[in-house]
Amino acid sequence: MLKRRGTQVSLAIGAGLCALLLGATLSVTTSGFTRKWQSWIQPQPSSLPSQSQAADSAVAALADLSPEQRAAKLAAIAQGKQGADRNRARYLLASDAIRQRQGEKALQWLKGLESDYPELAAYVAFKQAQAYTVSGKTAEAAAAWKSLLRQYPDHPVAAEALFVLGRQDRQYWDQAIAKFPTYPRTQDIIRQRLRQNPNQPKLLLILAKYGINAPGIVPVLNRLTENASFTATLQPEDWEAIAFNYWEHQEYGKAAEAYARAPRNSLNTYRIGRGLQLSGLNSQAYRAYQLLATAFPQAEETATALIRMAQLTPKPINGIPYLDRVISQFPDQAAEALMVKADILEGLGSGKSAAQSRQSVLSQYPKSDAAAEIRWKQAQRQANTGNFLAAWQWAEPITKQNSESEFAPEAAYWVGKWANQIGREQDATSAFEYVLAKYPESYYAWRSAVQLGWNVGDFDSVRQLQPQVVRSGHSSPLPTGSATLQELYQLGQSQDAWALWQVEFKNPTKPTVAEQFTDGVLRVGVGDHLDGIFMLSSLAWREKTEERSQYQTLKQQPAFWQALYPFPFLQPIEAWSQERQLNPLLVTALIRQESRFQPQIRSVVGATGLMQVMPETASWIASQIKLKQYKLDKPEDNIKLGTWYLAYTHREYDNNSLFAVASYNAGPGAVAGWVDKNTFSDLDQFVEAIPYGETKGYVKSVFENYWNYLRLYNPEVSQQVEQVAQASDSYQSAFKF
Repeated sequence: MLKRRGTQVSLAIGAGLCALLLGATLSVTTSGFTRKWQSWIQPQPSSLPSQSQAADSAVAALADLSPEQRAAKLAAIAQGKQGADRNRARYLLASDAIRQRQGEKALQWLKGLESDYPELAAYVAFKQAQAYTVSGKTAEAAAAWKSLLRQYPDHPVAAEALFVLGRQDRQYWDQAIAKFPTYPRTQDIIRQRLRQNPNQPKLLLILAKYGINAPGIVPVLNRLTENASFTATLQPEDWEAIAFNYWEHQEYGKAAEAYARAPRNSLNTYRIGRGLQLSGLNSQAYRAYQLLATAFPQAEETATALIRMAQLTPKPINGIPYLDRVISQFPDQAAEALMVKADILEGLGSGKSAAQSRQSVLSQYPKSDAAAEIRWKQAQRQANTGNFLAAWQWAEPITKQNSESEFAPEAAYWVGKWANQIGREQDATSAFEYVLAKYPESYYAWRSAVQLGWNVGDFDSVRQLQPQVVRSGHSSPLPTGSATLQELYQLGQSQDAWALWQVEFKNPTKPTVAEQFTDGVLRVGVGDHLDGIFMLSSLAWREKTEERSQYQTLKQQPAFWQALYPFPFLQPIEAWSQERQLNPLLVTALIRQESRFQPQIRSVVGATGLMQVMPETASWIASQIKLKQYKLDKPEDNIKLGTWYLAYTHREYDNNSLFAVASYNAGPGAVAGWVDKNTFSDLDQFVEAIPYGETKGYVKSVFENYWNYLRLYNPEVSQQVEQVAQASDSYQSAFKF
């Protein structure tokens, strides 16, 4: 299981899924692997606001197709009447020709285009230089690179010319470093120079500031901070950038040391303490929190620091004054402080006082997350005694007063389960529909769909399903970025869009909601699924009212969900799902959870690749299937081995995907023990009773992933979810007694 910044991150068969995502539709029977193909060419419409006019472009609708698939249609548009789409078609045809090393053909499409296509004029010059290069016309190529630099000296794409020309004259590289330090080609220049001479602190500092997600950045930070002659030149603002980079890579102890030398403010001071605490240096962390509380008594970080101080005190009773200060001074965190105080009092044997603290949470802060936690624990206690009506009564306020709490989807789902158990079937139906309307992306939405009898697969039947899948034919527009960026992105020029964004993205340490969304989408576009999905999913952590509103708006857009649930590595997933008779969306869901589609990723215990296969497990599987040579970081091999093992765990448990997925994470031995000891006939209860917290979260995440792929890309399920959402007002009756 992978972790990222403190959080866990961790196919129709045959030609089917790949063809569908490129422009076909599949219909299947649910009892087997029969299928029939129908062509489709109409993409789903986009509704995300944008500065780009390319959103409704016929050319943009072809951007996701391969050069071979789109060539004829693009050529027809390019030879048609003057207009924006004619320019776009010519540009795409030239780009495709360059990739195919047909430079002369590309130059024909590019001739005169810069004057007709001002949004991409600089990139037309860039493509002309590339076309001469792939044609082997050295002199013309050099002239074209210099022309690009002369005409567009301040445009970020000029860094491409500086990179090429710098191979002969290194002064061009100096210009790139001075003018475009964030541009990827410039970062390549810096790394090449550091390989030749690693003792260049100015270059190291540029990488430290602008290469936050670059491969191998932590050794760069170490080299910069462990050399006394280098550190003597660093300013407090430099240390802040270094600290942030360490923090992003979970090097918390080193981040704390760097923050200690950064400008003194409440956030930096808090991170000194937190970094020390996460490194196990509790006494030092306590002193840092004390410094924060003294120097910044009104800061919001101080409230969190006081709560942590209360938890770090050797004598728990000494922590109560810190909590009382939070309760009196910081109303937004008072409920959390009351909960911690209740736990301390209970540990000291003061059960009555602890109960009073918890009651204060319910009476004074009924809309807090702490109140939701109290209610949910009480609901579970009542359910465990068989008093389902009382459990319902405790869970009901969560759906109204704590509807944004992490407990809300689970509470609403179990209201439906408990309603069924006491014979109130209509209330149960309303509860399940409420979950689907209010929390459609949740694991409990899938469980609710199962309870409603939708054809979405249950634990014991999901393996056999072969869902129909249809994806939008082109990318939805971005909420921010220049007109040039928008054009590049809409035309599927992911690498160029990403490179330009590195210059346009001015404040990556404190991005706006629109900037963070754009960054995440563009990362996914260039295959950085780990950080891209993180950037998108962590938008949910925004707390300010305006930012949460912006996030909720983005969540309504297809682009948000399609970026969160992409379809890389279609061919091998599809092929090996067919071979193993596995639901391809379940395989995709598991890969998303295991590796975020990063083929080179390796866990701390050695699990490798897309399906995080352990080397010893791979060796055993290879002996079973007589596979002599393989590489775990090669997608084809990894999926071949991982799907065999997933099919094996299914066979071990009579095709029950709950047990199979749990076994994939925890091992067959552990799951066998749980099955033997567990008397639950209700598999929902089994999931909640899984004793390994990681495995319980893993099971829910994999099936939540599966459900989201299904609700986003299966037309039938998408329509059902939409219908439920449109009628959502009627479901409130499920929570009335």
